[in-house]
Amino acid sequence: MNLDKFDLAILASLQRNARASLSEIGAEVGLSSTPCWNRIKRMEQAGVIRGYTVDLDPAQLGYQDTVIVHVTLDDHSEQTLYEFGRALADIPEVLEAYLVSGDYDYYIRIAVRDTRDYERLLRERLYLIPGIRHSKSSFVLRQLKQGRLPLQRKDT
Repeated sequence: MNLDKFDLAILASLQRNARASLSEIGAEVGLSSTPCWNRIKRMEQAGVIRGYTVDLDPAQLGYQDTVIVHVTLDDHSEQTLYEFGRALADIPEVLEAYLVSGDYDYYIRIAVRDTRDYERLLRERLYLIPGIRHSKSSFVLRQLKQGRLPLQRKDT
């Protein structure tokens, strides 16, 4: 999809505040409400905008710790990768999972209440998934940055 400066400005506005009204977005980007609405709908239909969400504070909801788990699998067949991905999708504490290149096969970001909660999750959920050869866990000490996509025109 070809995005112009107005589309990118609308996306930047929505990244900052997805609850902004059409008139607020329009005023920010220099368009009236109707053209803003049409552009947003077009970007939704094209899949540029995948959805809208709320940014929750994990600690306020009792999830004090974040763990990054590096996992190596025994087998790398499509079936094994598919089944591992499905198993991760069924674990609510798994926030993100990436199939990666390098020494490990997956990087998984997990939210837990504390170390005991993590130990429970390992025993009751993660280590019950067939095919895990090796894993390494790292507790996040501090989040330094959580970014948004950089939005700029390709011709600039």
